[in-house]
Amino acid sequence: MLPGARRLRRPAEFSAVFSSRVRAASPSVVVHVARPEVDTPPESTRVGFVVSKKVGNAVHRNRVKRRLRHMVLNQPTPFGADVVVRALPPSAMEPNRLDEDFASAWRRAFLKASSC
Repeated sequence: MLPGARRLRRPAEFSAVFSSRVRAASPSVVVHVARPEVDTPPESTRVGFVVSKKVGNAVHRNRVKRRLRHMVLNQPTPFGADVVVRALPPSAMEPNRLDEDFASAWRRAFLKASSC
């Protein structure tokens, strides 16, 4: 479970991440990263999830969110940042593919953010 202090909750926080324009996409997820002005430790990374109704009914959406939250805990973060993970409709279809797509998009998004 992702602790409350490590989650994005307010619309303004999500908007700030989306406006940073650093993102990496894969067929089933898009990862947006906003690097803070000051260097922060990796433990301060906050994550928010967007899973629209196009993904499926409430059961499918919640299953996708639970899987994504679990994957975030296992991913290395080189620096503290605010991250939004947006699930696309294929994310509910193939569970194994979601793992690969998420890891790839996460890694590429942080590479882009570190070069900015």
